[in-house]
Amino acid sequence: MKLKWDHNGIIEKFEANRNEEQAGPMAAYMKNHFSFLGIKSPLRKQLLREQFAEYALPEPTQLFEEVWKLYVLPKREYQYAGIALLEKMKKHLSIEDFPALLKLIETKSWWDSIDSIAPKLVGDVVKLDREYGEKVMREWSNSDNMWTVRSAILHQLKFKQEMNTDLLFEIIQQHSSSNEFFIQKAIGWVLREYAKTNPDLVINFVSEHTLKPLSKREAMKHLK
Repeated sequence: MKLKWDHNGIIEKFEANRNEEQAGPMAAYMKNHFSFLGIKSPLRKQLLREQFAEYALPEPTQLFEEVWKLYVLPKREYQYAGIALLEKMKKHLSIEDFPALLKLIETKSWWDSIDSIAPKLVGDVVKLDREYGEKVMREWSNSDNMWTVRSAILHQLKFKQEMNTDLLFEIIQQHSSSNEFFIQKAIGWVLREYAKTNPDLVINFVSEHTLKPLSKREAMKHLK
């Protein structure tokens, strides 16, 4: 029988696997925005698998409370652990969770957390109610927070045939003149990904609209 969920199990596992030699280079890779325990991705995922095997998942009503217990901790691996817990329980997410997801997006923000939360979690919640979810994404696209905007751009990243191209192109055009590197990159990335499903539409869009050179280069990376 599994133990009752306790986030301290993750803390104990992570602390036992600190690696100061790896922590410095990992922090440097993230431009020193965050400090690290020095646990690389394969080991971190293994430790989380052990946690999920040993402990029962928290009650769905307690999910975000438990995520925050990890997310507020200073080392970056704990933000990854909080996101992993959300992914493990994402079937319990609903459209009522957009505010909680937005709080995560706008807390300790950097590309690594955004690129896990936006396509994998936000995108899945949008699919639960496309009309309402897309209304929220338009609101996020109007945000002054760059990472919230990036999330709105990337939420359809994995949608393939389910892509709402009108919404995709609307949000891209809204931000196509942005000088922010992470916005330009997101535009290129989502177009490049959708080109795997509909290359002709992406080629036409890129040829007919003015995009920043980085966005255009990323979008056309695998296209003629």
